[in-house]
Amino acid sequence: MGEERTKELTHATMDLSAAFSKAVGNRAPHVRKVFDRFHVQKLANEALDTVRRQQVREQAGSQEGKALKHSRWALLKNPWNLTVRQGEKLSELKKTNQTLYRAYLLKESLARGMDYVQPKRASEHLDKWCQWASHSRLAPFAKLAKTVQRHKDGILAYVETGLSNGVVEGINNKIRALIRRAYGFRNPKAFRAMILLCCGGMEFTPPLPVAA
Repeated sequence: MGEERTKELTHATMDLSAAFSKAVGNRAPHVRKVFDRFHVQKLANEALDTVRRQQVREQAGSQEGKALKHSRWALLKNPWNLTVRQGEKLSELKKTNQTLYRAYLLKESLARGMDYVQPKRASEHLDKWCQWASHSRLAPFAKLAKTVQRHKDGILAYVETGLSNGVVEGINNKIRALIRRAYGFRNPKAFRAMILLCCGGMEFTPPLPVAA
């Protein structure tokens, strides 16, 4: 971007990778870091799935273990996207596996914390969530609580600004589709030209041929 354009930046959205944070800190220390909501929630999903796999191993062969079958998507999907069967599975887990259901509630509570539009209320919710997760006796969530505390300012920056990596992720998906469609490119120039053609917002309206 160059030094002059970098000075004009005010915010930078990113995931919670230390490499991205370090790069922004070195090149643009004045910029406020905004941690993308999707990646924060992804960490909660991974913590939940870790608890699920632990429960599957511990409950193998028991009646409670049978209730864990086909539970993954019922736990990971948003509540409003559940099928009837997945909703029933979630209700079953609430009765048969309190440990896993507690992990599910932690995942959902973190998502609600990022739904707030007032940073103060979001901050209070995150503090309470971290305290709950730290004392949940669930190691993956206790670890996640430390991550949330360490990156709290950047998470609250998302609440304040609503900024995310959504546009960049969408462009990246289009670029990956271009690579697959072309079965790769022979050189970077051809690749760059195709990206500009398909993602650059250019419009081409050549005249249609007219029958003689």
